[in-house]
Amino acid sequence: MTQISEAQKGQVTPEIQKVAKDESHTTIHHVKKGVASGSIVIPSNPIHQPIPVGIGKGLRVKVNANIGTSREHCCIDEEIEKADIAQAAGAHAVMDLSTGGDLTAIRKKLLKIVKVPFGTVPIYQTGINAIDKHGAIVDMTEDDMFNTFEQQAKQGVDFAVVHVGVTKESVERLRRQHRLIPMVSRGGAFHMAWILHNELENPLYENYDYLLELAKKYDVTLSLGDGMRSGALYDSNDRAKFQELLIIGELVERARMAGVQTMVEGPGHMPLNDIRPNIEVMKVVTNDAPYFVLGPLVTDIAPGYDHFVAGIGGAIAGYHGADFLCYVTPAEHLSLPDVNDVREGVITCRIAAHAADIARGIDRGIDSRFSRAREQLDWDTMFDLAIDTQKPQQYRQQRKPMEDTRSCSMCGNLCAIEIVNKYLKEA
Repeated sequence: MTQISEAQKGQVTPEIQKVAKDESHTTIHHVKKGVASGSIVIPSNPIHQPIPVGIGKGLRVKVNANIGTSREHCCIDEEIEKADIAQAAGAHAVMDLSTGGDLTAIRKKLLKIVKVPFGTVPIYQTGINAIDKHGAIVDMTEDDMFNTFEQQAKQGVDFAVVHVGVTKESVERLRRQHRLIPMVSRGGAFHMAWILHNELENPLYENYDYLLELAKKYDVTLSLGDGMRSGALYDSNDRAKFQELLIIGELVERARMAGVQTMVEGPGHMPLNDIRPNIEVMKVVTNDAPYFVLGPLVTDIAPGYDHFVAGIGGAIAGYHGADFLCYVTPAEHLSLPDVNDVREGVITCRIAAHAADIARGIDRGIDSRFSRAREQLDWDTMFDLAIDTQKPQQYRQQRKPMEDTRSCSMCGNLCAIEIVNKYLKEA
């Protein structure tokens, strides 16, 4: 039993019911229909049983937070704190991208504390094991790839990134593309190196039916990876990216027929004017598969502020149809993020998602309630309704008005709202 196979039979699962209840602007019928068609996914491995989260057409834009160790810095307690912070800040999903330490043990501990859908990139562990065992990533075997995927599924992983669009054909297209930065996807690079070194087809693509069998067995949602995503604005929306997308579009269709939920990963760096056409093409090619985008980052020259850059791109992408935003932290392109970076990344991404929802006609009421509270200088209500409830209170406390006034220290007794309340309402 999988969410999509049950929905295709006309069954309403408890997860579909929960998603419909949480998405108060829609109906059970819409969610069931979307899951059945593949335009909505609910990543939920029965072994993990996370809080049900719906991702896709007609639903709120969701936010994913990446955490995980590196081979240069490995502290499981820090990653546990990051997972807690990400969930407290409102992330709808958490991905473990760990590459350092005992990866199986790290994932086991994180799965116990992460209550939302939990994702991984299995090829990371496969490649790292190959380095430890054979000395090189390119020496991993086909069995290694599938065994790692199944091992992680057995642990309870709800969704997994698989770079099935990195094939001999798309790698050759990339070689002829002459990109400024050929490839920035780590998982994509693992597969590309393997294909070129072994002169063989990507096993996850060549034996895709077997991958679907494993995914269906554990109801793992496949996130079809963006190995060819652009890492520079210069490379946005090029032939290599669309070649991969055409391949993925066919694989989405095969997954749906096999009873496996799929979403598709999208671009990294691209200028604002490229976002809409990218999403429109993606939605046509994949027949409305949920789109999981990194950013997009709309300028290359803002290191240290890439969470803002991604927030701008994410809001535009969400408005034009992206369904799932992968957060970016201030540490992007610079270092492994710390706990504070994770929180900043989640909040910034949630702001982008909410801005997109407003533009799509969803959740406008909360902004109206906030505005009424602002007009009444009702600070407690404003703090309760704010996306980030902590930072505004900190600012409010650190500089209080000198005079006895409900306004802030920016205006004090010159507050426009207080003046209007006194004179316009009395008039």
